Amino acid sequence: MQKASWGRALMSRCPSELCACAPRCAAAGPVRERRRHGGPGAAGAAQKMSKQTDSAAEVLLEKKGAAGIITLNRPKALNALNLSMIQQIYPQIKMWEQDPETFLIIIKGTGGKAFCAGGDIRAITEAGKVGDKLLQDFFRGEYRLNNAIGTCKKPYVALIDGITMGGGVGVSVHGHFRVATEKTVFAMPETAIGLFPDVGGGYFLPRLSGKLGYYLALTGCRLKGRDVLRVGIATHFVESEKLPALEKDLIALKSPSKEKIADLLNSYHMKCTIDQEKEFALQEHMEKINSLFSANSMEEIVKKLKQDGSPFAMKQLETINKMSPTSLKLTLRQLREGASMSLQEVLRMEYRLSQACMKGHDFYEGVRAVLIDKDQSPKWKPAALEEVSDEFVDDCFKPLGNDDLKL
Repeated sequence: MQKASWGRALMSRCPSELCACAPRCAAAGPVRERRRHGGPGAAGAAQKMSKQTDSAAEVLLEKKGAAGIITLNRPKALNALNLSMIQQIYPQIKMWEQDPETFLIIIKGTGGKAFCAGGDIRAITEAGKVGDKLLQDFFRGEYRLNNAIGTCKKPYVALIDGITMGGGVGVSVHGHFRVATEKTVFAMPETAIGLFPDVGGGYFLPRLSGKLGYYLALTGCRLKGRDVLRVGIATHFVESEKLPALEKDLIALKSPSKEKIADLLNSYHMKCTIDQEKEFALQEHMEKINSLFSANSMEEIVKKLKQDGSPFAMKQLETINKMSPTSLKLTLRQLREGASMSLQEVLRMEYRLSQACMKGHDFYEGVRAVLIDKDQSPKWKPAALEEVSDEFVDDCFKPLGNDDLKL
């Protein structure tokens, strides 16, 4: 649904390793996690305060006019989410939702490169090695936040300018309005590190057109700019440099209703002509995507790709062969089941999967290969799809009793 800013670590890989449609990119260094926690009272303080503007804070919470403003403020870590940030944002959203003088909520990132590149993968990995309860707290907190956004009664506007992956998708896609720009880069590349596209990925991905969501989930393919709008991840497309003016106009709205906000966003959207004539990057491949990724099992998908034999199919096969076989099987079932579930049911399912992954091998090996040693050569266990049994997959989806996620 993700997690140190492992978005940057994945961005450091050539995108063509993850997606046949993506161009090559310059390498970027891995994130060094800076631990600046708000302390045990962080969540309580967030409930009491509607304004927190310390420039050193990892998340800024402000009230401007009728708008509550959330600013993810870890630019050196591409605004990656950690538990402290989640524990501050969640109660603030719940408070603004009940506040009669707050009419909308806006979330954005600082630094110009990313909205939010994911979550705090280093902290989770370290916690897993010693059995720390952060393994439960982080995922519980993150998924509760995703649900709070998805059920928020106040209009929620996410300005997804720049890299938006994993956890960043989770704090944007479930809201009413998602504004992409020419700088937006969307991806759910969790299968590359032995995880699965969580933060409600099992809800929104299978609801994309045809089998596009399955393709994005299994291959980690990136979408850029206007394509993020075209597939329905974003609701509007605005030039990046116009976002400050848009935010100012949103704040200036008097008693803004959802309709007034939509009208304002539409006016900015209609004026933006960047890449308007450019064809959707995956348009020529959609027929194949819908056919090749419609199979009921990963083994069948691989068989279809081999039988097709086209350059596109072979590239997807090459990509899939690099992913964790366990993650691929969990992800396919996650999306197939999530297609008929509510967001709440999906998040409960994904919490079960998160805890199963934390007890396994592939997540830690994926993080080692991508983020720590950066050799890009994970040794998955099991190493082949046919070695991942249906019984093992079934166990990962089983309820956790009293430990199940409570929303």
